Amino acid sequence: MTTNPEAQARFRAALTAARAPGEAYAALQALTQRLIGARLFTVMTVDMGAMLARRAYTSHPVDYPASGTKPIEMNDWFEIVHGRHESFVANRLEEIDRVFPDAALIGRLGCGSVMNLPILCAGELVATVNMLDAPAHFTPARVALAEREIGLPALAALLVEDRLAASGGRGKASGGARPAP
Repeated sequence: MTTNPEAQARFRAALTAARAPGEAYAALQALTQRLIGARLFTVMTVDMGAMLARRAYTSHPVDYPASGTKPIEMNDWFEIVHGRHESFVANRLEEIDRVFPDAALIGRLGCGSVMNLPILCAGELVATVNMLDAPAHFTPARVALAEREIGLPALAALLVEDRLAASGGRGKASGGARPAP
């Protein structure tokens, strides 16, 4: 699998045009869909100081609403994603069930594999991009492509979403940079 310049160009255009909360994440979801595919797509932000994760974006708001927080659990998944800053990949529902308590719902949504891509800023984990699809979907080639092509766009989407949130969704933050005299 190789880079898709058209998908990256569409992402950049959509990111630049984002003016309302969720639009930058939607652009990231579209990029991910074009590059590797994902039946279920979420972005979780993390607050390691408070040991909380928050679903900031979801492709399935009924099943996985973008609201509230959940405690970060210290388990094998935590060590892989938070500790080593590596992607977590499980390609069978049985593997997912060992780590996530919602494996039954994941299966009902037609998913049987997951990839959680850690997103780092200044060396610290700030979010995960969570992609789920059919069993065995996350091949080594897809994982490598996601790690190479989705991480930096995800960080850009996070920054745009933070700016939109700070501005109340008006597209520019109040009190930001001043024009040069």
